Amino acid sequence: MRKYGKILAATTLAASVGFGAFAAHNELTVQTNRPGAKIQPTMYGLFFEDINYAADGGLYAEMVKNRSFEFPQNLQGWVTFGGVELRNDGPFERNPHYVRLTPASHAHKHSGIENEGFFGVAVKEGEEYRFSVWARVPDGGEAKLKVVIADTKSQGESQNIATKHITVNSREWKKYTAVLKPKVTEAKAKLRIFLERPETTVDLEHVSLFPVDTWKGHENGLRRDLAQKLADIEPGVFRFPGGCIVEGTEIEDRYQWKNTVGPVENRPTNANRWHYTFTNRFYPDYYQSGGLGFYEYFLLSEEIGAAPLPVLNVGLVCQYQNDKEEAHVAVDELDEYIQDALDLIEFANGPVDSQWGKLRAEMGHPAPFGLEFIAIGNEQWGPEYVERLKPFVAAIRKAYPDIKIVGSSGPDSEGDKFDYLWPEMRNVKADLVDEHFYRPADWFLSQGARYDGYDRKGPKVFAGEYACHIKKKKWNHYYPALLEAAFMTGLERNADVVHMATYAPLFAHVEGWQWRPDMIWFDNLRSMPTASYYVQQLYAKNRGTQVVPLTMDKKPLTGAEGQNGLFASAVWDGDKSQYIVKVANTSAEPQELTLNFAGMKKNMSISDGTVTTLQSDDLDAENTLDNPDLIKPVETQVSVNGKSFDTTVAPYSFAVMRFNVKK
Repeated sequence: MRKYGKILAATTLAASVGFGAFAAHNELTVQTNRPGAKIQPTMYGLFFEDINYAADGGLYAEMVKNRSFEFPQNLQGWVTFGGVELRNDGPFERNPHYVRLTPASHAHKHSGIENEGFFGVAVKEGEEYRFSVWARVPDGGEAKLKVVIADTKSQGESQNIATKHITVNSREWKKYTAVLKPKVTEAKAKLRIFLERPETTVDLEHVSLFPVDTWKGHENGLRRDLAQKLADIEPGVFRFPGGCIVEGTEIEDRYQWKNTVGPVENRPTNANRWHYTFTNRFYPDYYQSGGLGFYEYFLLSEEIGAAPLPVLNVGLVCQYQNDKEEAHVAVDELDEYIQDALDLIEFANGPVDSQWGKLRAEMGHPAPFGLEFIAIGNEQWGPEYVERLKPFVAAIRKAYPDIKIVGSSGPDSEGDKFDYLWPEMRNVKADLVDEHFYRPADWFLSQGARYDGYDRKGPKVFAGEYACHIKKKKWNHYYPALLEAAFMTGLERNADVVHMATYAPLFAHVEGWQWRPDMIWFDNLRSMPTASYYVQQLYAKNRGTQVVPLTMDKKPLTGAEGQNGLFASAVWDGDKSQYIVKVANTSAEPQELTLNFAGMKKNMSISDGTVTTLQSDDLDAENTLDNPDLIKPVETQVSVNGKSFDTTVAPYSFAVMRFNVKK
């Protein structure tokens, strides 16, 4: 593969920077006196789904798998030794199972249980971890527990890398806590709980282990490094909880938001739609604890500065997996589902004296979350979707006329389903239509003008799931990220039509993924942004407030024939008084650019600024956990004094140029 240097931003021509005669010259005009559409604060954001162990085992910082013993095989994730009995008359109505430890027989030194965690229990030397358990001594007296984080690669006593002792001293169920501080770092440890006084029986329920250092210090918190990477994007919208898990494979295992609020110990376990990969790999212990629930999603949205966008079931299960009419909820039996939508809005926005607003306040957030959007149905299609959507729209419009409703255009970016649904979304007066496109390189290269011809008066577009998938190369290498950057110039130029866009999926555990590519990869101790992550971040952090026309030969740069593989857009940032120009060069040749800022007043000019570049010599290169900074943006300062700027854009590169305006 041909090797190229990184982009060089300067006021000199291409010959002086080393590309010589190979560089084509391109005259671009930024028409400053013709500002266009307002860019929505929600323009660039995040889509979260519990796929690839994104929630339990990922963003949700709980380290104990099957903590309430509610998996279908109740002790999945656990090893038992000595006298251990599983019982189902526990203190929590929706999680009735617990274990009883009884005196060990002569064959065992102790009775106890061991949890394997999510691909291991990962701890860092010197960090603190909060253990908790609900426990009781049913026969009275005291029971002493020994809680151990064990290095299972070691032998004997040395395998205990952190130990605490807990005294259980009540017949009634109580929560007991202890903080453990490991003396070594270990990614594949185990959590063990021993009964130290064999003459005493003790019951254990809801066994939990969290880092003390969670995101914002929340006890039922999020893994800090993963949440921080979301905040660092500076997203405008946060869509949750999916995705196909909203639908479920059967109506009984659909995602139900009411099961994910209130005390965590009474949130029921639910099956995960992503038990299977698309290659039929099976994860038999992939379930949702509900610990990362709708309260936590709303709180995270607030803390990262993003508008929350919850997605609710419309009465349909996953149509890919179950297309039989009897699998879905009849139209005349949707009252419960519609009420769930109305109650969710009350939970997010209602006063503290309302039923659901009161619960929000009791959970720690008396102030409303300020919900503005709600999506009904995920990637549904056909008349069966439309007829179910209509009563939702009518009920929400009547009760909450200011809430914006997001409908679906189906699973495809074009075709019969797409063509049927768009007119139907206009008919039901959806505010936004969710488009999904996981497409190959040639599609992204051909879609620079996709939204140029959309109806400016119709529903707005939410590009809710998209990523470039290179055939036989479905990993996060550089080239698809570059094509995503190129395509997104068309989203930006059409900000009067496109109001939201979110790459998908967001997270993937390196030992438990069902789908790729993904934006952020992680293991139990580390996390890594991909090149696609940096593309999303560059757009979100350089969103601007208003579109400005940018043309070459009086035409938008959409990658069309004769445009030298260039895609470009320009915006005005009214908050910082800056022009921002984004240019993707998808060609194998360097490109000379002259940016002419036309229409500026005589006493105004552009001055100093920055050029931030994402580029790789190797199109197949990718960041890894061992080399996370292989591909990342590089920022350079530029000095300009006038109304034009000359630079050369390297082959296969994406550049974001910010210019201050001087009066």
